[in-house]
Amino acid sequence: MSVAFSAILFPADFSELSLRALDSAKGMAKQFGASLHCIHVVDEAYQYWTGVSPESVPVGPPPDELLEIGRQRMVRFVSDYMADLSPAPTTHVMLGRPFAGIVQYAREHGIDMIVMATHGRGGIAHVLLGSTAEKVVRKAHCAVLTVRTAEGEFVHP
Repeated sequence: MSVAFSAILFPADFSELSLRALDSAKGMAKQFGASLHCIHVVDEAYQYWTGVSPESVPVGPPPDELLEIGRQRMVRFVSDYMADLSPAPTTHVMLGRPFAGIVQYAREHGIDMIVMATHGRGGIAHVLLGSTAEKVVRKAHCAVLTVRTAEGEFVHP
């Protein structure tokens, strides 16, 4: 059985922790001659409200401003970390729930493999924040490679 990938997706959160996964995504794209897609999903949860009544107002930047900030960050990220790629990656910035946006993009663009970092949160942080990587693994139609950072060491309970 041979394995081949023609389209690889790297969801960028622009963190230092994700750079290790980016190295894996770039390496796999080169090895398989696959196109590389890099997306950023601006978490719609950043737009929160002062209350839940009809008079409630949003607090924080409006969605259009958040998307523009995301686009600017994507341009810098690609310039800083993906300029060596040929062809250049396909990029996209969207607003939504990160796991849902990643899964939707993968399905709509025929992605064969998603390569993403897992931040390795445990305990209460995992309960409160959830795990985007875990949700993507559960919902994606394609293979998902999660790359854990070297920080932290597993200690068997």
